[in-house]
Amino acid sequence: MFVLAAGCGAAMAASNPEPLKLSDSALEPLNWGQLDGWTSDDHAAAFAVFLASCRPLLKGAKPIPETKSMSEALAAVCRRASAAGRLNAEQARKFFERNFRPNHVARLSESLGLLTGYYEPIVDGSRFPTREFTVPIYRRPDDLVMLMPHREGEGFPNRGDVGRRVGDQVVATYFDRAEIENGALDGRHLEICWIRDPIDALFIQIQGSARIRLEDGLLLRINYAAHNGFPFTPVGRILIDRNIIPREEMSMARIRKWMLANPEEAREARQTNRSFVFFRITGLGDEGEPAGGQGVRLTPGRSIAVDKLLHAYGTPFFIEADLPIATDRPTTRFRRLMIAQDTGSAIVGPARADLFFGAGDDAGRVAGRIKQMGRFAMLVPSEIDPATAASHMPLPRPKPKIEESILPLPQPRPKLEAEPKLAVGSSSHSGLESAGKPSAEPKAGVLHRRRSVR
Repeated sequence: MFVLAAGCGAAMAASNPEPLKLSDSALEPLNWGQLDGWTSDDHAAAFAVFLASCRPLLKGAKPIPETKSMSEALAAVCRRASAAGRLNAEQARKFFERNFRPNHVARLSESLGLLTGYYEPIVDGSRFPTREFTVPIYRRPDDLVMLMPHREGEGFPNRGDVGRRVGDQVVATYFDRAEIENGALDGRHLEICWIRDPIDALFIQIQGSARIRLEDGLLLRINYAAHNGFPFTPVGRILIDRNIIPREEMSMARIRKWMLANPEEAREARQTNRSFVFFRITGLGDEGEPAGGQGVRLTPGRSIAVDKLLHAYGTPFFIEADLPIATDRPTTRFRRLMIAQDTGSAIVGPARADLFFGAGDDAGRVAGRIKQMGRFAMLVPSEIDPATAASHMPLPRPKPKIEESILPLPQPRPKLEAEPKLAVGSSSHSGLESAGKPSAEPKAGVLHRRRSVR
């Protein structure tokens, strides 16, 4: 009975829908039957994760302008979810179906999106530098500023121009990875802790969080705080382009093995990725899992990181893909309802997600294998009319300027005279060679054609 009432409430709340705007995106309404594997998922587990995301939404966490309409609509659904309490799998499925509409989302002119995996490394470290622990983990420097201040807030630090404040001036770029690793931040007392290995430091930056096991056994958890503004360049791509590791063998484990065997070349390859990540100290949840960008405990296999400038925290996505979870080959069917609860600087675009697999080496082995394409269905609250949403999708960028050019027409094919009859015993080849030729050379014509200027 509750589910029916919730559906009616959603319909009434949708009378004045807010438009949904996703830059450079295509949104296509679907029906639930078009979601492969929808009915076989564990909706009770997904509902519990969604409820966790509802807590900050119901507390009135202020959204950024880009996700305001979605955040407000999700809050309305959250009120009904909180009133529902604990639901079994069937009740949870009906709740999602009555309170959301599935919409296929992708970049314009594309149908699939990119999936990667992430996990939380657990590494040994120290509060102080020692002979063993020499690699610093830095907090966000106070001279790192956004060049567009209105962007700083919940959307920061996914992307955007970052500068460095020097006195009253702001330099256009911040220090890059090579400069930082070579000592640009020395003496600033920005070190949260020290670890042994620069390879671990790189992987922690890629994952966006870690647990540092200190000398006294205490676990210090660090989480993504900001980055230096340079675009992320995957080290794996660098090694593939240099023919060091074949594409089909690429994984985080393979990268680590090569870097351990080639420390000098590894340093140069690392610094080719000019992006650098800064961290903050956070706590672990009651069940030992980390908090993501939304501030709620992440759930392995249900939490995803998304582009925070496009998607509101708490948004459910049904993802369809075949992934290399059980083995190194992408043979595991992954059809699962996921909840957006985290973000990261490399997660950019409407159909781009990082799947959270948990903490430790086992989770890391699986996460390091994930780099597959998949289909994204975003669950849009019933408060938002999908037709209204589609009509407010921003138009693509203007096409390049077109100029006219005059190109010659191709030469007309000559008319052949009637083919002579072949004599008995003669070959067709010799007969064709004796065919008549055109009486006069045709004049070349001209045609006005349009040519794109690139």
